[in-house]
Amino acid sequence: MQNRTTLALLAGATFLVAAPLPAFAIDAAQLPEPTVIYAAPPAPPPVRTAYAQPQRSSMGGGFIEFLFGDAPSSQGYAPQQPVYQQQPAYYGRQSLPPMDPQQQMIQQQQEAGIDPRQQPFDPKYEKQMVDYSGKEGAGTIVVDTPNKFLYLVQHDGKALRYGIGVGKPGFTWSGVKTVSAKREWPDWTPPAEMLARRPDLPRHMEGGPENPLGARAMYLGSTLYRIHGSNEPWTIGTNVSSGCIRMRNEDVIDLYGRVNVGAKVVVM
Repeated sequence: MQNRTTLALLAGATFLVAAPLPAFAIDAAQLPEPTVIYAAPPAPPPVRTAYAQPQRSSMGGGFIEFLFGDAPSSQGYAPQQPVYQQQPAYYGRQSLPPMDPQQQMIQQQQEAGIDPRQQPFDPKYEKQMVDYSGKEGAGTIVVDTPNKFLYLVQHDGKALRYGIGVGKPGFTWSGVKTVSAKREWPDWTPPAEMLARRPDLPRHMEGGPENPLGARAMYLGSTLYRIHGSNEPWTIGTNVSSGCIRMRNEDVIDLYGRVNVGAKVVVM
């Protein structure tokens, strides 16, 4: 009975059989043109110039380029060809005057390998009594900066004249001072301004033959300027100091004994 029922069900059932699709020919000419997507072609190599053109930074609104660039442009801040030239009026000063003949002679001797310490002292810078027709009274010190002479005015139209070394170009000065103090074999403490220019100098030096202030010093008012001796007598007659008036040791000892504190000093 069971077998008959099964046969009946099978006889009445509808079977769906998957059959392969019929094959048909495809005409390639009827297909649409395919769209081909190519990769972007490589950028041409950059043209090398004397200076590369840096890209403008996206940070800081171009501030970095402003700091390091020289000139703005639409392509960024590109450095320009450097131009080297002598800077005029260093620190706003006028052009330095030419060296005087004595200074030129010393420089030429140094370049030629000649030791200026071995050269004879110019006799015109020796201490000597000369005529004086100026208006200053006896006991006054008159410093003739351009001609490198110091006069101690005497009575009867006379003056003792000494050879001196004066300030380098840019360090000369003029004015009226008084001798505010006197020192024998003075110590030397370079001022801060001098140490800034010459950091190799000692911070302090005891008085003695090697001290650049020499055997005697006469201080001028409240300034740092002095009339002092020197252990470099060959520099007399030149522009050599930072504003002080230097003399040979034997001359400054002579002047020191003739001048009192409070003496008038006229620097021209």
